[in-house]
Amino acid sequence: MTENKYLTGDKVIDECRGELFSLANRLWEHPETGYKEYYASGELCSLLQEKGFQVEQGICDLPTALKATYGSGSPVIGLLAEFDALPGLSQCMVPEKKPLVPGAPGHGCGHSLMPSANILALLAIREEMKEKHLPGTLVFYGCPAEEVLTGKAVMAKRGAFRELDVAFCWHPGKYNRASYSILTGVNGRKYHFHGKTAHAAVEPEQGRSALDAVELMNVGINYLREHVPSDVRMHYVIADGGQAPNIVPDYACSWYFDRALDIQTMREVEERMTDVAKGAALMTGTTLEIEELGGCYPVLPNHVLGKLVDECMREIPQEPWSEEELEYARKVNAADPKEWKKSVRYSGSDDPDLQIYHGVMPIDTDNDYGSSDVGDVGHLVPTTFFKTSCYAIGAPGHSWQIAACLNTSMGEKGMVYGARILLHAAMKILENPELCAKAKAEFEQETRGQEYVSLIPDTFTLPDRES
Repeated sequence: MTENKYLTGDKVIDECRGELFSLANRLWEHPETGYKEYYASGELCSLLQEKGFQVEQGICDLPTALKATYGSGSPVIGLLAEFDALPGLSQCMVPEKKPLVPGAPGHGCGHSLMPSANILALLAIREEMKEKHLPGTLVFYGCPAEEVLTGKAVMAKRGAFRELDVAFCWHPGKYNRASYSILTGVNGRKYHFHGKTAHAAVEPEQGRSALDAVELMNVGINYLREHVPSDVRMHYVIADGGQAPNIVPDYACSWYFDRALDIQTMREVEERMTDVAKGAALMTGTTLEIEELGGCYPVLPNHVLGKLVDECMREIPQEPWSEEELEYARKVNAADPKEWKKSVRYSGSDDPDLQIYHGVMPIDTDNDYGSSDVGDVGHLVPTTFFKTSCYAIGAPGHSWQIAACLNTSMGEKGMVYGARILLHAAMKILENPELCAKAKAEFEQETRGQEYVSLIPDTFTLPDRES
């Protein structure tokens, strides 16, 4: 461990952690799904205004998106916070599955902690800047709807993030780890087929089955899987297959997601998917309409920023886990022993009884076939994404187990550790302008010749608030 240069900022974090964890608890208690985070957005705006930041709510024509700023001049450092929940993951704060409200949303990914960690860091960095008379601008972005993989993409399409020199995105996790990983981009489309209804038994020859078209398209896509790059993923549901077996369906719909580690690969695969759909329409005498739903770019890592975060992680002592926390985590892990054992092996730990991760893993270089809309930010400005341990190591992604841990002291300690890493990383950028220049040089090299073209269609509309 090196000498802590940021005692003022760390003192701010110590003083404010209780207040910010209380905010995280309120978000956990009021889970809201994508684009409907009105409670969360209101709570964040009120607190940030109370703390003296300039706050804009409803930016980018998104009622729950917000932006808070401090300072002036360069470098401009962005902190990205998500706060939407997942449907159906309501959970009491107990180590077994017990919905607080059956069927209701819950924070099974950790987003309830993200605003608090970033605001803690924001407060701490501001005090360090004042004490050291450092120029620079801090920008906090409250980003809705990450779980539907479009929130930041919509914001990017409408002009957000471009003023930043660098951006940091901290996320709760099961390990402490910086990242060089590429995550797949994802795009959503609905393929609507229109045919002609008829009595399926008396006059089947008069019908033109839209369901036949859907099924033929799906068969064609399944054959296409053999002839695409290995990182491509195509998955679907039949969103509408007709009303009754004795009626030839005049309408049917397949809903697809396609993913890849490279945006150009995604575009090429989508052209081939379109050809398959056109072929299915031709074979069945139906017509085809493609509805673009939008999605997000692959996550583009920045190695300069990833290395910086890793160095900061290793400088900052992690709070030890208490016996009570370990026992609670042991009960959570017992719900899925296979996931627990897999996670312990993956961590590289030599502790066969590991319940909550402690330490710092090597920088992640594995490609990830999940997706995050932070990819759109990373194609506009140098961006890094990292995680700290906030829950039991055997908690699967998007699970009640994660939700059961966030409101405990495990979640608080991981949140505070994330805030300290953000503080130290941002201060090093502010004090060493060459780091920012290196990160931007890498970004320019990686994106050379690529124009950012949003996957969000112009027809994008928000879901109804009450739906």
